[in-house]
Amino acid sequence: MNTINNKLLFREKFAYGFGDLASVLYWQSFMLYFTYFYTDVFLIPAGIAATMFLVTRVWDGVNDPIMGIIADRTQTKWGKYRPYMLWMSVPFALVGVLTFTVPDLGTNGKLIWAYTTFILIMMLYTAINIPYTALLGVISPDSNERTSVSSFKFMFAFAAGIIVSATLLPMVKILGGGNEAQGWQYSFMIYGVAFVAFFLIAFAGTKERVHPPKAQKASLKKDLQELVTNKPWLILLATTITFILFIALRNSVTVHYFKYVIGTRDIIVPFAGADTYDFDTIVSAFNTVNQLSSLLGVLIISSLARLFGKKKIFMIFFGISILSMASFYFLSAEQIGLMFMLQILYSVTSGPLSVLLWAMYADTADYAEWKNGRRATGLIFSASTMSQKFGWAIGAFVALTLMSSVGFAPNETQSADSLDALTLLFSLIPAAFGVLSACLLLMYPLNDKRVAEIEAELKLRRIASGDVAAD
Repeated sequence: MNTINNKLLFREKFAYGFGDLASVLYWQSFMLYFTYFYTDVFLIPAGIAATMFLVTRVWDGVNDPIMGIIADRTQTKWGKYRPYMLWMSVPFALVGVLTFTVPDLGTNGKLIWAYTTFILIMMLYTAINIPYTALLGVISPDSNERTSVSSFKFMFAFAAGIIVSATLLPMVKILGGGNEAQGWQYSFMIYGVAFVAFFLIAFAGTKERVHPPKAQKASLKKDLQELVTNKPWLILLATTITFILFIALRNSVTVHYFKYVIGTRDIIVPFAGADTYDFDTIVSAFNTVNQLSSLLGVLIISSLARLFGKKKIFMIFFGISILSMASFYFLSAEQIGLMFMLQILYSVTSGPLSVLLWAMYADTADYAEWKNGRRATGLIFSASTMSQKFGWAIGAFVALTLMSSVGFAPNETQSADSLDALTLLFSLIPAAFGVLSACLLLMYPLNDKRVAEIEAELKLRRIASGDVAAD
């Protein structure tokens, strides 16, 4: 018989975070550099790349709930979700190298290669990341502890983001030795080794504590019916899709924006004086500041959420980040210092929002168990990550389609229309999706008081049924 043990040791939260340290080495690379890699290194036309992103990511999103269903029904000595971190890390790392390899093929051959490797790497990402994320929902029955674990998850995520932002483009340049394609391939050999090591740490250092009720019988039909009637989850799903569009549209064009709108600049750096910096140095610094600032936000968000409630803090932070992003539209290319200041404000407030979103998803799993007497944690989290991937697919598709429609051409001087489109995609367009996302979250019904009531009732039920013993 299990015992309800709400409090987790620091070392387990720390070990759990290593899973996102691994995942985000790739996810951050996908967010920031995939569109650039395919248009400017792999040399796929922007319009064709847009279609590829839409088709492959929608297919990938469909795989998410399938993987969640599989994970919910997995039975091993290690639990339902942890073993996938052990089984899938090496295959993922190997396919990662192939994905960032530019083959010596014709246009059709390269497209087949790109489609095949992109589909494979995202399917493997699903196979390891869905169970890892679902583990957050069963690592503790305590909502506050899950919020704390979610903070560790995103602290490590933004640490990985800092690593990618600060090292990837410089590493590509050094390892490539003038051959950019070689630099990308070699860089992901290094990232692959780190990925495997980090996931093994997460596997070894965590436990699963919350299990479905003993009387629950497997029923895919019931799981799906209860999912689509879970009102708090449906609201979070819509919020997540629009929130990801808020992030994805901008990130999809960040490198393009700095390459073509900002370009090489003479910049006065505090304590270093004036110097000339090319776009890849500026964008690496910009993205690194973004991740550092986001990490700062993650460090403070858990305490603020305890004091004021998850939903209220989410709305305050989201409002500030939307205004900060929209302000970029009104800046000139010479105002680099102001760009960095606004980016710090944007990142401190937008970065930790994912912490709260994932903690709220775990609350909706509790809500489903409280309402229906059934728990399908993997399905809830997998269907949620599906919304993320749909958001990224739509964001990349919209960005690349708009770029193509105004005549974007890689590695050339851009037209005025192309520069205007990049500026809009970096500011006002994503900010509009942020406003929509914030409006949707206003309808979310599970405040902290209601979550505590559900948590207390579930604890009594589990003790009464003999699923767990009281402390």
